[in-house]
Amino acid sequence: MTWKAEIPRFLRFASLGAIGTLAHCGILVGAVEFLGFDPVAASAIGFLAGAGVNYSLTRAFVFETTQPHHVVFTKFLLVAVSGVLITAAAMHLLVAVLGLNYLASQVLVTGVLVLWHYGLNRIWSFRR
Repeated sequence: MTWKAEIPRFLRFASLGAIGTLAHCGILVGAVEFLGFDPVAASAIGFLAGAGVNYSLTRAFVFETTQPHHVVFTKFLLVAVSGVLITAAAMHLLVAVLGLNYLASQVLVTGVLVLWHYGLNRIWSFRR
């Protein structure tokens, strides 16, 4: 498949991923601003919630696969866990070490992770 043919699928993935990102950011902001959570922990919790939303949408509207649901879901969760680890490490570095704003940091981390998740889910999780 060519890159040109891959663009619509990536755009669909990113657009639907925005819904999961909204869930993630809603939990992040709510947990920090209203519940007093640490931004790193709140980001990790929000990420997991967003991953659940994203799995359902990605399976239904982005990737076709012949693999059984439990196999794909397990792979998707492993990719999500890698994303949680990257998110926690990056948020710690950006917020706790470098002192950057947690929301600006989250935007940067999310931008990197959309590429990470698309690539791994495309070539591994939802492989036919």
